Amino acid sequence: MRMTSALRALLLLPWFLGASGGGGAGVNFRFASYIADHMVLQKEPAGAVVWGYGEVGGIVIVTLHQAQETIMKKIAYVKEQSETWIVILDPVKPGGPYNMTAEQIIGKERYSQTVYDVLFGDVWLCSGQSNMEMSVSQIFNASEEEMKAFAYPFIRILTVALVKAEEELEDLTSIDLPWSLPTPKNLGHGNFTYYSAVCWLFGRYLYDILKYPIGLVSSSWGGTPIEAWSSWRSLQACGVPKEEKQITFPSLHAGPTDHSILWNSMIHPLLNMTLKGVVWYQGENNANYNTDLYNCTFPALIEDWRQAFHYGSQGQTQRLFPFGFVQLSTTMSKEEDYGFPRIRWHQTADLGYVPNVRMPNTFMAVAMDLCDRDSPFESIHPRDKQTVAYRLHLGARAVAYGEKMLPFQGPLPEKIELLADKELLKLEYHQKIQVQKQDDTIYEISCCNDHQCKWIPVPMGNSSSQTLALKIDCCRGTVTALRYAWSTWPCEYKQCPIYNPSSALPAPPFITVIPS
Repeated sequence: MRMTSALRALLLLPWFLGASGGGGAGVNFRFASYIADHMVLQKEPAGAVVWGYGEVGGIVIVTLHQAQETIMKKIAYVKEQSETWIVILDPVKPGGPYNMTAEQIIGKERYSQTVYDVLFGDVWLCSGQSNMEMSVSQIFNASEEEMKAFAYPFIRILTVALVKAEEELEDLTSIDLPWSLPTPKNLGHGNFTYYSAVCWLFGRYLYDILKYPIGLVSSSWGGTPIEAWSSWRSLQACGVPKEEKQITFPSLHAGPTDHSILWNSMIHPLLNMTLKGVVWYQGENNANYNTDLYNCTFPALIEDWRQAFHYGSQGQTQRLFPFGFVQLSTTMSKEEDYGFPRIRWHQTADLGYVPNVRMPNTFMAVAMDLCDRDSPFESIHPRDKQTVAYRLHLGARAVAYGEKMLPFQGPLPEKIELLADKELLKLEYHQKIQVQKQDDTIYEISCCNDHQCKWIPVPMGNSSSQTLALKIDCCRGTVTALRYAWSTWPCEYKQCPIYNPSSALPAPPFITVIPS
């Protein structure tokens, strides 16, 4: 009969309390909060970092077992100031299960703790605001998706609790869902709780390809701006002004907006964890707050997290680990304020595509064609998270896992030619395009007369496998710029005009100057 966690804890209690049965050094000896039964540790080529708390002067021996066999032992000393110990395991091939025991020795006294059913695989951190937080129970075909849980015992899931802190915390103070095997109940626990649908589906699609364990760590909070998830260093680097009265985007629930308040409590405590990569879905709350700083704050967050996780894991998490994100989807708004299209553009550091020179080793899922005007959670929370996660996992396969020939980006023009005599703009795309429908408003040109410019829509003309003509005869002045899909709601569900014919990936939005 398998021992339950509660029974095992009771049986081990005398060990924690020390031989005398009193408090003693054993009381302060433990693993870090997220090191627990059923967890996934990062596989080779990296070494997984394991850490915890102990009594100053203690020696800690960490032993990895499989069945009755000892795989490895690592020794650490408890540091005087932090009262923590840390070891780096030798790289381990994907698989398991393993048990892992930490034993503290102080003089003649010994205390031990064991975590059971540990797997080695790839660990992905998922973060952001409510579209990342949105649970499996809230998406299309929810019950069907929840029932698939039992087919994935080698995916393990953890959700960090919603906690704020004014100072950087060393360990998580609370966990909503400890490391668990997926079940219908914990995938669909409740609205905006656990488990994150984008995180789960991303991991599931990856597992279907990789066929080895995946660990998913969800740390998200709805209604939050990027400033809450950023360290003071990255905010300072972008010249973000000190906090003032902030306007939050209207949403079902607003989260904390103070600068660094969630970096401190929900990211900083994870820095020792060896990661494969991060996926991120955030930006709605910056559509009207520090909007035009986002082209700095987002790349700066990525760079800062990369430095911090690399340093915190003592070099085990890659310095430029893969970072994927979802470009903003849509929302119904009474008037067009262009906050959403500006954020979409800034999410790419104003280049329109990733990876790029300012955002190396990144990947993006375009979501502006996945609108959902009938969402019971408001249109800002579209229910098709399957397509979002599928597009995201294509980027991960190409960027994080090196699948060379896999298309993961939609078509972008690589050359734009003004044919003034024919009153046409000719767009040459860098890949094949499929014109799914004619749209006379989604392309707009900046038409200038007497030093005054105005954006006007232009109809689509003839197309070939990689070119598209736009009719610009409506402009009686000079055409100075072109933009595509530059609105909060550019098209209906999967009905944007331009897609890649083989991957079905949509062309992303762009804005560009037309050389005279």
